[in-house]
Amino acid sequence: MEKLIIEGGIPLRGSIKVSGSKNSALPILASTILWPGIYNFHNVPDIKDVRTMLELLKFLGSECSFKKNKVKINSIKINKHEAPYDLVKTMRASVLIWGSLLSRLNKAKISFPGGCAIGDRPIDQHLSGFQSIGYKTIVKSGYLKSIATNEIGGDFKFKMKSVTGTENLILASVLGTKKTILKNCALEPEVDDLITFLKSIGANIKKMGDSITISPVDSLKKQKKSYEIIPDRIEAGTFMYLGCLPQNKITIENVDLGALKDVIKTVIKIGAKVEKSENKITVTAPKEIKKLNIETNPYPSFPTDLQAQLMSVLVLSRGTSKIKENVFPNRFIHVAEMRKLGAKIDVVKNTAKIIGVDTLAGAKMQASDLRASAGLVLSALCASGKSEIFRIYHLDRGYEAIDNKLKRIGAKIWRTKE
Repeated sequence: MEKLIIEGGIPLRGSIKVSGSKNSALPILASTILWPGIYNFHNVPDIKDVRTMLELLKFLGSECSFKKNKVKINSIKINKHEAPYDLVKTMRASVLIWGSLLSRLNKAKISFPGGCAIGDRPIDQHLSGFQSIGYKTIVKSGYLKSIATNEIGGDFKFKMKSVTGTENLILASVLGTKKTILKNCALEPEVDDLITFLKSIGANIKKMGDSITISPVDSLKKQKKSYEIIPDRIEAGTFMYLGCLPQNKITIENVDLGALKDVIKTVIKIGAKVEKSENKITVTAPKEIKKLNIETNPYPSFPTDLQAQLMSVLVLSRGTSKIKENVFPNRFIHVAEMRKLGAKIDVVKNTAKIIGVDTLAGAKMQASDLRASAGLVLSALCASGKSEIFRIYHLDRGYEAIDNKLKRIGAKIWRTKE
C-alpha cells in the first residue's frame, strides 16, 4: 500500500481541471449491460472505482478498453449473471449491475457490496423496489439472488431518497413489460445524467420533480456518438474549499456551476472571494475564515460528500461552527485524525462542534473513507510541517491523480510505500 507525504503551509496558486464524475460514470457504465452493443464514453475519470467496474463488466463477458479518459465497451457477449465477492467487496456502486442484469438476463446473483466505512447504508429499498416491480429476491450466504416474475413494472415510493436505489430501479425497469412509476426519487445530477444517456439509446423515461416514469421498450438503439460524462461536482467542491484555505487562490475548470449552488453559498458565507464564468470558478481565500453552521441533506442541499472538506476549512475559522450530518450520522471518523493536527472538534450524536484554531501542525493520519481522505489532504496542505496520510487507496477510488493536480499549483506532495 501507498501513503501520501505532504509538506504543508505553502500558498497554492493556479488552475485545476475537474475530472469526469465518478458517481455518474459508474451507473452509466453498468447500464451497458442492458442491451447488446458497442458503447463509447469520454471524460471518464481514471480512478480505481471505474477500473473495478470495467473488471466486473469483463467478468460478465463484456470487452472493455480504457485509454486517456475514453472507454469503449462491447457488451454483446455478456453471458454471466453472477458478480463475485472479490470484485464487489471494494465498491458499493457494484450493486448497480443488479438492475441491469435483471433487465438483460431476467436473473442476477450479486454479493453484498462494499465501499466506504461511513455507517449503515442498507439496500433494503433496492429489495423492496425490485419486489414492487416484479422481481423475487432471496438472501443466502452473503449473496442476493433475484429472478424476474411474469410481469415487470409497477409503482414504488422510496421511504428516503436513495441515489443508487433510484438508479437501480430505473435500470431494472427500462426493458420491463409495463409502466413503472418511482416516487420520492433522488434528485442528484448524476441520476439525471444516467437518464439522459439511457434516453439517447432509446429508453422512454420521464422525470417530473422527484417522480420518474419509465415506459418499457422492446429494444434499445445503437449508440450514435460517444457520450460525455458530466464533471465531478464533489471534486470541484473539494478544490473550492482548498481555495478557501489561508493564502490560496485557485481556479477550478470544467465545473457545472448549476450543480454547486449550495456549495458556492458556503464558500461565500465563510468569507472567500468567488469569481464565476461559464464553466470555471476562482476562489480566493479570505483574510479571516468566518464561522458557519450547516446541515447535510440530499441534493440540492449541502452534500454529505463535502462535509469533511468543509470541516477542514472551518477548523481555522474565527469562532465556533457546527455541522449536522443528516445523511450518514456516523460520518465523523475523520474527526479523530483532524484532532492530531491540532483541530478542536467535539462530536455529539450527529453534530460536530468545531472551535476554530489559529494554526495546525503536521501529523500522521489514516484515511477511513473516500471523502474523509480528501478532507485530511486539505488539512495537511495548510498545516505547518510534514504530514503523512496512510490507506490512500480510499482517495484513489474517487480522485483522479489528485497528487499530480496539486503539484501543478505548488503543493509539495508525493507518494511512497507505507
